[in-house]
Amino acid sequence: MTVSDGVFGDSVRPSGVERVVDVRLSTSHGDFLAIGYLDRESGDEQMVLVYGDAEKEGALVRVHSECLTGDVFGSKHCECGDQLSAALHAIVTEGRGILVYLQGHEGRGIGLLGKLRAMKLQAEGLDTVEANLALGFPADARDYRVAAEILHELGVESVRLLSNNPLKREALLRHGIKITEQVPLLIPPREENMSYLWTKRERLDHYLPHLDSVAD
Repeated sequence: MTVSDGVFGDSVRPSGVERVVDVRLSTSHGDFLAIGYLDRESGDEQMVLVYGDAEKEGALVRVHSECLTGDVFGSKHCECGDQLSAALHAIVTEGRGILVYLQGHEGRGIGLLGKLRAMKLQAEGLDTVEANLALGFPADARDYRVAAEILHELGVESVRLLSNNPLKREALLRHGIKITEQVPLLIPPREENMSYLWTKRERLDHYLPHLDSVAD
């Protein structure tokens, strides 16, 4: 299965994003259409990977927050890198879908240095929410406006959202994205990230039922 030519309907481009470049990208998961966007409001450069005919209703969509430590360095502290790989695999297996990779979301929106400082506090006994709050940040500072505007620009009519996070779903709905289904993205936990995952479930209401089968 190959990507389409990258022309998505006749929808009007939202004023907040500018589509800058389309290029074919071959990856270990498959061949995607990589689309680069400029967020005019923040100045952030954003990237989307499209596989197959994703213009139709019900495309499988992953909105993935950047995580340098997990996505690039394979940190065991979180599940981000594993989720990124699993999402791309799921999209290719299904035959069509979109991955929106969001810059500016490091550490749930507090930046790389903020995240590293929060990780240091976690090593001293705080959970991820407590660490963010102790540094004067919100528990989750992410904004999904640009993701919604990109999906609108692509002409996507509705999505099946690949996520465990109810706040992400609510944010996309507020920005006019129709969600027909929320598809869980469950990654087997590791000893190193069990506390992190329990905090996401108990304090941030993430859908992580598979933790029930893991012994304390």
